[in-house]
Amino acid sequence: MVSKERELDVVVFGATGFVGRLTAAYLAEHSPARLRVGLAGRSQERLAAVRSSLGATAAAWPLIVADSDDAKSLNALAARTRVVATTVGPYRRWGMGLVRACVEAGTHYADLTGEVAFMRESIDTCHDAAARAGVRIVHACGFDSIPSDLGVLLLHQAALADGAGDLEDTTLVVAALKGGLSGGTIDSMRVQLQEARADAGVRRLVADAYSLSPDRSEEPDLGDERDLMAVRHDAGLRTWMGPFVMAGSNTRVVRRSNALQGWAYGRRFRYREVTGFGSGVAAPVKGAVAATGIAGLVAGLSFAPTRAVLDRVLPSPGEGPSEQARRTGFFRMEIHTRTSSGARYVSRVSAKGDPGYAATSLMLGEAAICLARDELPERGGVLTPAVAMGSALVDRLRTAGMTLTVTTSR
Repeated sequence: MVSKERELDVVVFGATGFVGRLTAAYLAEHSPARLRVGLAGRSQERLAAVRSSLGATAAAWPLIVADSDDAKSLNALAARTRVVATTVGPYRRWGMGLVRACVEAGTHYADLTGEVAFMRESIDTCHDAAARAGVRIVHACGFDSIPSDLGVLLLHQAALADGAGDLEDTTLVVAALKGGLSGGTIDSMRVQLQEARADAGVRRLVADAYSLSPDRSEEPDLGDERDLMAVRHDAGLRTWMGPFVMAGSNTRVVRRSNALQGWAYGRRFRYREVTGFGSGVAAPVKGAVAATGIAGLVAGLSFAPTRAVLDRVLPSPGEGPSEQARRTGFFRMEIHTRTSSGARYVSRVSAKGDPGYAATSLMLGEAAICLARDELPERGGVLTPAVAMGSALVDRLRTAGMTLTVTTSR
């Protein structure tokens, strides 16, 4: 069980990076009274500069020098705090040392990864030890994959309360989105694609719809559950839809949530994520253009010659949009489900602010506060946001201004 007798409640590791700075700024403005926050990174000088930009609230926040390549510094960092919120990726390259340090120190952990191979490695090497210690290792606490994970949890809770049976066919539709991919997200994509190209085992893992399951042999065989890669029309939802770039990680996280809860959503829970393009005459054309763009990005990042060209124009780790661009971004998602009794529900998840920057820093900040402050059921392991924090995080995000609702539908 995580000790409450720590010097700090939350440490932001990677606080000098772009999203790390935004997360620190969010905590400086929105954290509850007497939350003890520290900033960690490789450079004392750069950490001091970040702290000085955050105003009076952060003036006394401790600065902790730590490096992902230095196990001793990671152990010391983890031992000082109840929660570490890390933005240091690609996580497969830089993250496992910190996960291990947190498990050994009895410290909760939250990150922003969308890297399936990293999450699988974390599960295989640390889940059992974290479960025994009562430590919550929570991956995907940003735009990957909180909206998906909590939106489906709300559907399950509504169907359960109504006695409407298990969730079955369930589709997340990205209804609107304004924002860009962060440099860190692109770097994570680049690393995962390179690994998949070089390693057949990673390719199989990334392609497996149940790659994050706690027990792959217990998962149902529901037919083809590959992520959508082309444009198609869905008569039931009455929309043209195409691929969603984050489906490959989000869907695996949501399926893990189902399995970690004893398949509470249902044994015939089929889940997919798509981008919606509406029903107008131009919709299939828009969808085809978007699908071609995603395929081109994936192909381009997979091969060294085209990767070198893309690296010149895509944002690098630590880079991001202007404050105005972050402020004017937004996302809106609708998750539609049909239950085993035939009932239909839709959950809606939306937020203001660029999804990969402003909204993500809000979600990671509130997840860290939730892990540090809220009374949560006793449970440890490598968990998902829905399993680790569930309704407590939903309540925090609603209070912070996000929309998370569920209603019946026809």
